[in-house]
Amino acid sequence: MKKLLITCVLSCLSICIFAQTQQHPQLLTLAKDYRNYMFRNQPTKEVIKEIREMNDASLAPAAEFIEQTITTKNKILSAKYLTRPDDKTLKNIYIIRKVSLNMGEEKSIDNEKLIDSLIRTDVPVCELLDNYYEMVFASVGNKNQPFNLSKMDFKMSEYNLKNDTERGILFLRCMSFCGRTIWGYMNIAKPMNTQKAYEFIKKFPKFNGSPYFYYRDFFFDDFEMVIKQSEGAQSYKGYYLDKYYETLLYHWICLKKEGGTEKEIYDLLLGSILKEKALYPYTQYKETLEEIFQEAEE
Repeated sequence: MKKLLITCVLSCLSICIFAQTQQHPQLLTLAKDYRNYMFRNQPTKEVIKEIREMNDASLAPAAEFIEQTITTKNKILSAKYLTRPDDKTLKNIYIIRKVSLNMGEEKSIDNEKLIDSLIRTDVPVCELLDNYYEMVFASVGNKNQPFNLSKMDFKMSEYNLKNDTERGILFLRCMSFCGRTIWGYMNIAKPMNTQKAYEFIKKFPKFNGSPYFYYRDFFFDDFEMVIKQSEGAQSYKGYYLDKYYETLLYHWICLKKEGGTEKEIYDLLLGSILKEKALYPYTQYKETLEEIFQEAEE
């Protein structure tokens, strides 16, 4: 009986290992396609055909997602792709991106060994989800030009996100992308081009039917992950909330410089997290924020 049980267990393990090994060529293909076409290059009909004809059903959702991310004028911001995938699909997409990055390294790891390692690694779900939404908004920036999300309304309760942490990841990844569209006008242009920056701010999306800055559900537990390879693991909220505060401050400066009404200025100051002192530990702009509200009270 014991021998039979051991034989059955070994047989099941062999089947699992064989199934995972069979996925390797398709994961490699998807990683290569993502690397080759994620920016401006347009995939050929043959590339799309190859992706669609992949015969591993468990990889189908990841393959479909990769097709969207590499296709110009895609539907990546439809509810279908904003909706949280299952954990297995999130992991497959994570592996595809990690392998695609490895392909660009001068001293790269063997891709087969990397896939094996990643399959065996227990990656936190928050990190998998962050990777997913990073790829979503990277695709928007690379493939869906010109930037204009003014007609987009993110319905956060409709995307199968499990809690405020997961909803916060989607929001912060989106606003990190939006913030980059105005960063150059506020930092590189001399003097800062608030007129142009404000034009882009008017193209920012809504969340739950309201202006983006009304979103305030950031009181979830912080977590750490590697955001910049050169810096190791760091606070997620410390990095992305700081970026978001920066975007809000740019918005405030633009309103002040470009004739924003008193109502618009106070809606931003009082309706957003700019006044949320409990979140100030996550931003380098704490003193600036305190000065703004001190001045407003005088």
